[in-house]
Amino acid sequence: MGQIVTSLRPGTTAPPSTGAGIEPSNPASPARMRTVDLSVHFDDRSALEDVTLDFLPGEMTALVGPNGAGKSTLLRCLAGIQPPTHGMVLLDGQPVGRPSARIAYVPQRSEVDWKFPIDVLGVALMGRALAANRFLPIPRGDREDALAALDEVGMRRFAGVQIGALSGGQQQRVFIARALLQAADVYLLDEPFTGVDVPTQALVVRILADLRAIGKTIIFATHDLTMAAETADECVLLNRRVVAAGPSSDVFTAENLRATFGGAAVLPMGLAAR
Repeated sequence: MGQIVTSLRPGTTAPPSTGAGIEPSNPASPARMRTVDLSVHFDDRSALEDVTLDFLPGEMTALVGPNGAGKSTLLRCLAGIQPPTHGMVLLDGQPVGRPSARIAYVPQRSEVDWKFPIDVLGVALMGRALAANRFLPIPRGDREDALAALDEVGMRRFAGVQIGALSGGQQQRVFIARALLQAADVYLLDEPFTGVDVPTQALVVRILADLRAIGKTIIFATHDLTMAAETADECVLLNRRVVAAGPSSDVFTAENLRATFGGAAVLPMGLAAR
């Protein structure tokens, strides 16, 4: 298979392990978010093994791999939702052990209970939940900001509609609005282009590009090689371990794709010349 790349930045080395655990990362590193020897096991099943990656400010990264490759697990670790079995997630050199207002997470639509009795405005306002005082009323300014975020994704007129009554594309737009309201430094999105209409895909791409332009760190999971190549600055081929990481022009080779997806993997037409 050739050499396995385990860092998005050539020459970047992981902090050494010690008997007491993993030491903090080099404070001079340009990485905003980093995983160090990250492994996750569920009983006797391994979901991730020894994943070490750097994610930079102003950069968009696609996690690409088949179902069951660990993409969602990695995003949940980055979000502080899933504790690792071994290794560490770092945000600006500090361990991530719980959800943070600095990290916005958009789950797969299949993970959401769409029957929950909450309207569109209420979902958007959840973007302020980590920074809010739950014993105080929602500030009027937060409601105005939430409506503005819904306006940004074309969903303001649905503010009073129950979230489950919307189409898949509309639901995804609402969750993007929730993430925007959070005003985070890192945006994590799990399969944001799956099961949504083409206009919503284009809207998500535009919003992510705008966030990248102002220095935000964007990480999304996808199985769509073409979308990853056209949208992301860096691509990580993942199948429990990192197969390769870097620009799509370097990592989307027939050899790497076979190692990621199995022997039946086929390069998309636009990438077939690589």
